[in-house]
Amino acid sequence: MASTARPMTPMDLLKFNPCNLDHLTETYNIGFYLDYFTKWPNLCKVIENENGQIEAYILGKVEASPFPAPIEPYDPSLKIYQKKFSNYLPWHAHITCLTVAPSARRLGHATKLSEALEQVGDEQDAWFVDLFVRVENEAAIKLYEKMGYSIFRRISDHYNDGSDAFDMRKPLKRDKQRKTVRPNGENIKIDPTEVW
Repeated sequence: MASTARPMTPMDLLKFNPCNLDHLTETYNIGFYLDYFTKWPNLCKVIENENGQIEAYILGKVEASPFPAPIEPYDPSLKIYQKKFSNYLPWHAHITCLTVAPSARRLGHATKLSEALEQVGDEQDAWFVDLFVRVENEAAIKLYEKMGYSIFRRISDHYNDGSDAFDMRKPLKRDKQRKTVRPNGENIKIDPTEVW
């Protein structure tokens, strides 16, 4: 019997510890997870094996910057968005957490879960999907690149231990001309205060 994907529930918080064993995985407080269940229940999923063990999970959301676009309608090709407002976030999907238990890696779970979020992003007319990943997590970066993500920028001191993060993006169907991504994003370094 194969592993199956299903919606995540609050009871899963008591069973997903094997997924969080990797030192590169962020673990949040219970209130954080419950907030996601409340606001974006369809973007919280687990993959469970035939024994009921959680092998992977994802928390996602669809949102925009909390302030309106400086120029409406938003057009990422305008020079003002490339220069003055380069950190403005239009309507987009975001992978907050995607983790796979060490024993279940290389089974396609990360791809399956991220594709489910990308589908919702397309259904809601989002520009792209993005995520943050530690710069030292080379295995995850290569996996995301294989799935079509590219580095958009580097965020200094993003994590509590002072580690930097890469903000990686994958354009969705709305961005047919790939205006929301750019080359050499690893060389564009920003302060964490510029990320809301």
